[in-house]
Amino acid sequence: MIEIFTETPNSLFESVAEAAYEKLALKGRATVELLIVSEEEIREINARERDVDSVTDVLSFPLLGEIKPFEKENYPFDYDEDTDGVSLGSILICDEVARRQAKEYGHSEQRERAYLFLHGLLHLLGYDHMDEETKNEMRTAEEDILRSVGLAR
Repeated sequence: MIEIFTETPNSLFESVAEAAYEKLALKGRATVELLIVSEEEIREINARERDVDSVTDVLSFPLLGEIKPFEKENYPFDYDEDTDGVSLGSILICDEVARRQAKEYGHSEQRERAYLFLHGLLHLLGYDHMDEETKNEMRTAEEDILRSVGLAR
């Protein structure tokens, strides 16, 4: 199970997290912090954390290195007794950019938000898109998971 901590609860994100957990055959209990931020906030964070002074759609900040079953014995220093799980990290989504991109790509804002959340979640789980092989692996996982929650392209 992946529990989402956010100021703006949304069953869409919970459905995507559950589908990712199942499709990726994850084990144990994990948590994710989700923040919906403004363009100004995401630009400031992007500049400060990545030295990229521009607005972006999603940022993710993983806390773990190697991904193992999310159990206390695997993550003795990362396990949170209060949540009874392992924190994967934080995802920040810029909703203004998500709305623009939905129009640009010709799909719903719901699909775009789900995609951005999932993209960030996969980064927290060790996925990347630095070369064609890893990019294809990540895109395949994204599309499979989105399809499973009824948000196929």
